[in-house]
Amino acid sequence: MKHKLLILDVDGTLLNEAKELTRRTHMALLKVQQMGVRIVLASGRPTYGLLALAKQLELGNYGGFIISYNGCQIIRASNGEILFERRINPELLPYVEKKAHKHGFALMTYHDDCLVTDTPDNVHITDEAQLNHLKLIYEESFSTAIDFAPCKCTLVSDDTEALDALAAHWTKRLSGSLDVLRSEPFFLEVVPCGVDKANTVGALLDLLGMNSDEVMAIGDGVCDVTMLQMAGLGIAMGQAPDSVQACADRVTASNQEDGVAQAVEQLILAEVRESTIPLDDLNAQARSTLMGNLGIQYTYADKERVEATMPVDHRTRQPFGILHGGASLALAETVAGLGSMIACQPDEVMVGMQVSGNHISSAHEGDTVRAVATVVHQGRSSHVWNVDIFTSTNKLVSSVRVVNSIMKKR
Repeated sequence: MKHKLLILDVDGTLLNEAKELTRRTHMALLKVQQMGVRIVLASGRPTYGLLALAKQLELGNYGGFIISYNGCQIIRASNGEILFERRINPELLPYVEKKAHKHGFALMTYHDDCLVTDTPDNVHITDEAQLNHLKLIYEESFSTAIDFAPCKCTLVSDDTEALDALAAHWTKRLSGSLDVLRSEPFFLEVVPCGVDKANTVGALLDLLGMNSDEVMAIGDGVCDVTMLQMAGLGIAMGQAPDSVQACADRVTASNQEDGVAQAVEQLILAEVRESTIPLDDLNAQARSTLMGNLGIQYTYADKERVEATMPVDHRTRQPFGILHGGASLALAETVAGLGSMIACQPDEVMVGMQVSGNHISSAHEGDTVRAVATVVHQGRSSHVWNVDIFTSTNKLVSSVRVVNSIMKKR
């Protein structure tokens, strides 16, 4: 598989205008992770404001990451470990505050699960706190109250021309000390020097031992341009400004039309072939799931046959040392489920519907059983699999029938 890392901007890209993750996009991203692609959320949001979305997408189960504050932090989704971080020197905050007050701009920053501001009644600031599930903390003397090094500070105003003018002035005045960027019409963000999404993605690639050719990136804003340009495949959203689309390799549909899902379906899922299914990656990513807890390991997979093994040990046996029937059914569902996911079209999703088994003989503790799933029927709306489970001496233990429902993504 060519693309091993999928980097997604969040607002205006992954989420629709109602700030929702649609079902179609959700299912497409779960499936692409199951096929071995890691996902990175790269956003201007604070880390805390991305945790719920990362959990919803199960990034922690599939080796995913969070890039927050427009590149100031890299977080490992599985355990919250900070892998990379850049912060603003607090000594520069009085100067930033002075300029904000001079122009009548509100000021805010982030600290853990809090948003700290000198203007708590500003509508854009209250919206930002609600969007990221942050507690709003009022500090009249902003720079005096900030006793930590923030990842970024944001000046807020509806006077976009004044924000643009200050951004142009600071680009020259603060060169080498701080960088500024315009993330929203009413936001001017101040970040540590040299921080942007592309540079931080580069740091992540170094940590992972990967190169940019293995990266697909999708975004919609000016803050995403450098990220789109450095990726092996940069994709702009359909509603992105013309200047952003001109910097991308491709343009997908808008965020109101599941543009992320369409790109993933066409450019990753449609290219999956049986010979390229990354079984080692799938096994590694399943360690924290039911499959991993039962010790199940895929050993072969194509759209008509899937095989896996499972040990008969303390996790899968009954009290008297015999393989538990429930573990056998879980093994059968595991292999049949992967087979249906491989056979699905990019715009389809598989849902398990029915499993029934006949237990024929026993397997004892210390043995390793092998499941062989073969397709009986692959229709437009359902797949039927027969799964035979054998001992290491090829004695048939169980014969299981699994029915999976196939539905179009919405």
